[in-house]
Amino acid sequence: MEFWYLIWNLLLAWVPFGLSLWLRRLLRTQSWANWLPLIVTAVWLGFLPNTFYMITDYIHLQDVPRVDQIYDVAMFTALIATGVSLGFASLAIVHVELRRRLSAARAWRVVALILLLTSFAIYVGRDLRWNTWDIITSPAGILFDISERIINPTAHLQTFVITATYFVLLGVCYYCLWRVASLVRRAR
Repeated sequence: MEFWYLIWNLLLAWVPFGLSLWLRRLLRTQSWANWLPLIVTAVWLGFLPNTFYMITDYIHLQDVPRVDQIYDVAMFTALIATGVSLGFASLAIVHVELRRRLSAARAWRVVALILLLTSFAIYVGRDLRWNTWDIITSPAGILFDISERIINPTAHLQTFVITATYFVLLGVCYYCLWRVASLVRRAR
């Protein structure tokens, strides 16, 4: 299968969605400070960037000259939109849980931090080629690559440009979706 990575990335996008549903269920009976909700949250945060990382898969459209490029664009867009939607839905579930425990402003600050970390993780995945599971299999390598960019920021300006670009893109999209969902809830 020529575009197997799209299916793989879409499967990975379901992981944080499922984890957010599980976390919501756990938080009905447990405090977020308990070990299981904390672990589920950490794993959720580790896999959340996979949902938005799919946006970068458009780069593969140039790999193979195709007869029907419109079909390829439509297929990529359908799969990518599904993955990104799963990411935003997952984030919204966690955001609602944050709102139950924090003020609106604090919940938004946590969401912004999550989106900033996610945006940086997109850079780490696409440009440095690290995967979520490399946190366990190669923590020293990831730590070295990340610390190099933090210690020498002027040598790695692209890191910050890409992170900021995705942060703005994801932040604006999520804010708009959150506002639309709020308007729909109020209209009921």
